[in-house]
Amino acid sequence: MTTSAAVASSTSTRAKIAGGPVPESPFPIKMSGTVIKGFGRGSKDLGIPTANLPEDAIEAQHEHMITGIYYGWAQVVVRNKSEESATSAASSTSSLATSCPATVYPMVMSLGWNPFYKNEKKSAEVHIMHNFHRDFYGDELRVVVLGYIRPELDYTTLEALIEDINIDIEVAHRSLERPDYAIFKEDPLFLQL
Repeated sequence: MTTSAAVASSTSTRAKIAGGPVPESPFPIKMSGTVIKGFGRGSKDLGIPTANLPEDAIEAQHEHMITGIYYGWAQVVVRNKSEESATSAASSTSSLATSCPATVYPMVMSLGWNPFYKNEKKSAEVHIMHNFHRDFYGDELRVVVLGYIRPELDYTTLEALIEDINIDIEVAHRSLERPDYAIFKEDPLFLQL
């Protein structure tokens, strides 16, 4: 059920880039599924909203992925058009419309048990690096995972966890700027309507 995870209090001396100059096997790993309700902690406790992939999307990749923090590209495809049209008038999420491929954004994903919260269920929580004005429950989330940042850790404080997540976001941004990672922003997965 749970895996042993190192305990961390702060890791501000971490490397600022992850992975080699090009994605290496087993990457890229493609995942997709309907966004489900998670534990509700991303926005509330951490100030870092996440979209959760369903269990079947996680299980499909279990032999390729160990628990930890990953980076890559993500896209949300709106499946509830009536809700989207009402939301679009009040926000800048028109890129989520289904009449053309939706915008692709950088992401970080936590895959595992979240030891700080003592989860009993493995989850894949994707933080899309963009300020959205709505949630994605029931919409399709497509992810191309390109690299591994670090193992999941248990933290002594919530502040240390938030600090590490923010470093993960910075690492993902820098890692995805490399040309051989940036090209995956146009992966065929993201071009499907």
